[in-house]
Amino acid sequence: MLSGYYCTLIDFGTPEFDEALKLRDVVLRKPLNMQFDPADIAQEYDSFHVACYKSGDDSLAAVLILKPLSDHTLKMRQVAVDPSLQSHGVGSYLVTQSEVLARSRGYSRIELHARDTAVTFYKKLGYETRGEVFKEVGIDHYFMEKNI
Repeated sequence: MLSGYYCTLIDFGTPEFDEALKLRDVVLRKPLNMQFDPADIAQEYDSFHVACYKSGDDSLAAVLILKPLSDHTLKMRQVAVDPSLQSHGVGSYLVTQSEVLARSRGYSRIELHARDTAVTFYKKLGYETRGEVFKEVGIDHYFMEKNI
C-alpha cells in the first residue's frame, strides 16, 4: 500500500475518463507526436479503467486500462503516471492494485506490450518477457506476461 494514494475503477465516457484520457495524451502520445483516434477510444468501452488518485485533493496521479482478452486473461494497456510523480512508487502501486482487481474478478493472467524503457519496471513487479523485441507506434516493445 502506498500511503497517500488510492486506486479505483472509473467508468468509460465520464468526466473522470476524460481526465484520464488527458493524462494518457500528455504521457504517452504527445512525446511521440501522436494523437488519439476517436475510433480507437470508442473501442475501450468494455475495458476496466483503473485510476490512482492522491488522497486529500483527489487529483489524478496515474491510470491504466485492462482489456479482457478471454475469461482468464487481461491485456494491460495505456499505463500513464503523472510526470511529476514518476519514480515515486505510484506506477508500481497502480499495477499491483490492478492485479488485485483482476484477481477479484476471476482473471489469472495479465499480458502487456512494454516499451523498452519500461521492461525493468515490469520485471521488478514479476512480469516476464516472451519472444523478441518488436516495433509498436515506432518504438521497441516487448511482450510481457504474469500469472496473478
